[in-house]
Formats: sequence, C-alpha cells, structure tokens
Amino acid sequence: MKKIEEVIVVEGKDDTKAIARAVNADTIETRGSAVPEDILDLIETISQQRGIIIFTDPDFSGEKIRKIVSEVVPNAKHAFLPRSEGVPEKAGGSLGVEHASPEAIREALANVYTETDAAPQTITRADLVKARLIGVPESKARREALGEALRIGYVNGKQLLKRLQMFQISDTVFWQAVAQLDQGEN
Repeated sequence: MKKIEEVIVVEGKDDTKAIARAVNADTIETRGSAVPEDILDLIETISQQRGIIIFTDPDFSGEKIRKIVSEVVPNAKHAFLPRSEGVPEKAGGSLGVEHASPEAIREALANVYTETDAAPQTITRADLVKARLIGVPESKARREALGEALRIGYVNGKQLLKRLQMFQISDTVFWQAVAQLDQGEN
C-alpha cells in the first residue's frame, strides 16, 4: 500500500477510516467546519515538517474548511473528490470522503494541486462564457463536469475563474477539458 509523505487534513474519523482503506497515511481531523484554533496550530506545525494535503468533502462545509486551512497554510496541497464519488449509499446522507471507494481516494491523492502566486493566468471570464460554464441554464452541470475532469472540485460560477488561476490550469488543458464536455453532450 502506498505511503503518503504529507499529512492529510480531513473532516472526521469516518474520513480517516476511508483514507486508511486506500493508502498508508496520517491524518488530522478538523472535527467539522468550525476548525478549533489548536487544530489549526497543529496543521501549521505539521505543514512545516511534512507538508499537508487538504482533502475535504465535496460540499459547502468542505470548501469552508479548505478555505480556513489554506489561509493558515497557503502552500498546502489540495486533493479533490468528485461529487459523484462521495455519494452515500443511504438516501438523505451528505456527500463525503467517507463514502468514496479506495480507488476514488487514490485517484484524488494522485492528482493533487498546490496553490501558487506565479504568473498571471490567461483564462478569462469571457472564456467561461464562451465555454458555457457561466450564464446559461446548463452551466452548473458543465462546471461540475469540468471540476471532475480537471480534478479541481466543484465551484460556483464566481469561484471558477479563481480556482483555475489558483492551480494554474493552462489554456490548453482548460480548452481540452471543455472539448471533452462538448463531446459528452453529443
């Protein structure tokens, strides 16, 4: 079983169990979206020693935790689970890493991104409109599919450009993913 060098930040103990079924890794649990200060201090300390990978649920709370931890550790790596991979078996449950298969977890961890402040991005809001990722009825579904294709998670229209820039998704990779979306619709 593959050993992950970095410590993986997850939301709870069920996420830790799911990670353990997929890879050999240490985790830190935030215990929900109101991340306690002592946990943030621990995450910051560990990030300096081993690095961290933020791997939260593909939902609103998961994005909130991702933002909180990213503010403390700006150079954190990010792993994203497609929403379709985090669906619970029982109706009424919430999306989560704990519901993902070991294969889906390994795939997410094999495709991590690191936030960067490097060169400015050339993808524009006009490109998002042209790609029908904002401004049309099917935009939400297309953004979700794009997030899965690029493994950057789902974001709303306002956050998509920022996420593409944050992870330096190139024009070429972006337009290839959009072309895949278009092919899937035909």
